[in-house]
Amino acid sequence: MTQSIADASALRLLRPPRVLERLSSQIGEAAPTALSRLQEHQRVWQQSVPPNDLTDYIRDAWERSVLFLDILRQRGNQHEEMLAHEVSSVLIYDSELVMRGDELPRPVNYGLVRVIPPEGVESDDRKRPVIVIDPRAGQGPGIGGFKQISEIGEAFKAGHPVYFVGFTAQPVPGQQIEDVARAFVTFVEKVAELHPDALGKPFVFGNCQAGWHAMMAACMRPDVVGPMVIAGAPLSFWAGVHGENAMRYLGGWYGGSWLDRMISDMGNGIFDAAWLVANFDNLNPANTLWTKQYTVWADPEKEAERYLKFEKWWGDFVVLRGEEMQWMVDNLFIGNKFSTGQIVTSDGIRLDIREVKSPIVCFCSHGDNITPPQQALDWILDNYQSVDEIREFGQRIFYTIDAKAGHLAIFVGTSVAAKDHAEFINNMELIDTMPPGLYEIVITDAAEGGYDLSIETRGLDDIRALGCNTLQDEREFAAAARVSEINNALYQTFVQPWIRMVSGPQVARAVLDFNPLRLGYSAFSDKNPMMRIVAPLAESARAERTAISADNPFLAMQRQFSKAMVDALDLFRALRDEHVERSFHAVYGSPLVQAACGVSQDDGPPRPRPGLSPFVLAAAEAEKQRLRDRIAKGSVVDAVARMLVYIGRAQRRIDKRTFASLRQLLLAHPEVPPAEFKAALREQWAILAVDERAAIDALPGLLPPPGSEGRRACLDVLEACVAAAGKLNSDGQARFNRLRRMLEAGGTTARERA
Repeated sequence: MTQSIADASALRLLRPPRVLERLSSQIGEAAPTALSRLQEHQRVWQQSVPPNDLTDYIRDAWERSVLFLDILRQRGNQHEEMLAHEVSSVLIYDSELVMRGDELPRPVNYGLVRVIPPEGVESDDRKRPVIVIDPRAGQGPGIGGFKQISEIGEAFKAGHPVYFVGFTAQPVPGQQIEDVARAFVTFVEKVAELHPDALGKPFVFGNCQAGWHAMMAACMRPDVVGPMVIAGAPLSFWAGVHGENAMRYLGGWYGGSWLDRMISDMGNGIFDAAWLVANFDNLNPANTLWTKQYTVWADPEKEAERYLKFEKWWGDFVVLRGEEMQWMVDNLFIGNKFSTGQIVTSDGIRLDIREVKSPIVCFCSHGDNITPPQQALDWILDNYQSVDEIREFGQRIFYTIDAKAGHLAIFVGTSVAAKDHAEFINNMELIDTMPPGLYEIVITDAAEGGYDLSIETRGLDDIRALGCNTLQDEREFAAAARVSEINNALYQTFVQPWIRMVSGPQVARAVLDFNPLRLGYSAFSDKNPMMRIVAPLAESARAERTAISADNPFLAMQRQFSKAMVDALDLFRALRDEHVERSFHAVYGSPLVQAACGVSQDDGPPRPRPGLSPFVLAAAEAEKQRLRDRIAKGSVVDAVARMLVYIGRAQRRIDKRTFASLRQLLLAHPEVPPAEFKAALREQWAILAVDERAAIDALPGLLPPPGSEGRRACLDVLEACVAAAGKLNSDGQARFNRLRRMLEAGGTTARERA
């Protein structure tokens, strides 16, 4: 009873005073009169002032301002409408619910839906199903199917069944990040169960924050997931280069994650993810404070639809549990523990990325200021000392780097994303056929139109060439992580009890409503009585709108002023980022600070590379011995596959034509299932890696007798496959000639063996 009285009193305190209520009512009543006066003044002004460049520009600027204000009003109303729904999504496709995450043993606010193909599009259940997982990093779900040109759209074009993992605005009480990863495992298992005749395991797209969520799920159950595209996911958050991407320094600059904990406590255990969106906005103040709005104001008729469509998603803010946010910051961002296998689940599973055997495709961009290539790829350097280690672990790691696409362009519907996503989907079987190793996927324009995809072998030095941390950088970030732990302990001991004592549902509601980003939307919506005059004014402006001359000199001055504003804000950003970086290095690079944090100057890296257990080493050695035992064993298909791989190893790159040649071999032996065929190819590749000379010398024993029809048929298949693969380089041609002579003569000569 006492609590109810206190809550009622708090509610009365939060209500606006009666004078504000009367003022709101008076404004609403006065709006029609004010509107008619403004319209009358506008007509008188237009009739009395003779037309010239200045008056034309003033009239045009006024009309554009009214239209722009109306667009902001529509944006605010759109925002309020999205927040009114428990489940909101900008997904443009129809869907049907498959599984609810809140009904799982460990409930979460996620759900699995089947995306219904649009009219005229049919999906083939024999093709590998595609699962798109959207990020829960500030906004609501649907960005993976935001447009026809999208991950979902490209999957439909290729005829794949498509599933989507979204979420509700409110988290389930008590849910943890680990629970979300387990839910992803369950969803993938369900999709595989629904498609028993599919060519392989589900193909998973994990966008941004959902990328490392999906990777965690794959670490828990490596046997469940198929090929994975991890788009713009910061798996190694400390990584980067000096002078760029100052966002990675912010955790240390603010003294750790205590601030996130305090925001959650003020929100009664809820963290407003709009603060994450604000961090993204702050990365580019020129775009946030000027360009985004100026572009719409300068041409409201052209830009309104695009702007409102994007803002429908950008302003659809969600919330996180305080425990979720704290786990992410402490373990992934400030702690950077995931990439070195330091995270252990509640039931004792170590999340080791090296356990994932399905192909991992890391999609990143040099133009991404949120997840630069170093943060997307340096987990490879954190885990491996050589490509041979990657092969011994049986991992297949791919990466592709766009030259200039921004963070959102990596997975939002753009021509850049469509090109890469389409090639990933169309060539997923080629990707899945590749043997263990490190590769770069290179996508180029084709001469006859479309795109060419090639897979080229790479080494760890190629990753290092992108820029990576020095040992001193690692020590500085380790010191920042330690300071975060200390400040969290101080906050929990001395400040948190006071914050929790004054917080409650009413305070939490006020914290949400008065978030600057949320306020920026609601202040321009129809909730604000001052905006009631805008809609009729905009209708009047549209009715009387006349185009201004494109060569009006004042338009040129406007564009010059806009450019000056962008330059000034870019300069501010450069100075700010330089200050953040310099101060971070000055504080956390201090030997005194590092010593106080227990970071030694004499030891090795503060985050040691994950070790190799005796079991793993024994398993790797056993696999090598098994492959040696298989050198002189196998079928005719194994022999021809070994010859094709032997030639392909000389090329150092594989493209669509190479895969077409492999299909020729599969077509020549329809009795071999595709899954077994891909496994045979990978095995032959591994055999050649173990002992190439012995593998080639043993080929005659796997082939039909010399001079037989079977031997001739093998030669015909080999020649057809090589022809389909295109022109060979000199080494590849020499290998092909050697194999052809062997097939024609019945074996290799002593000279060839030498």
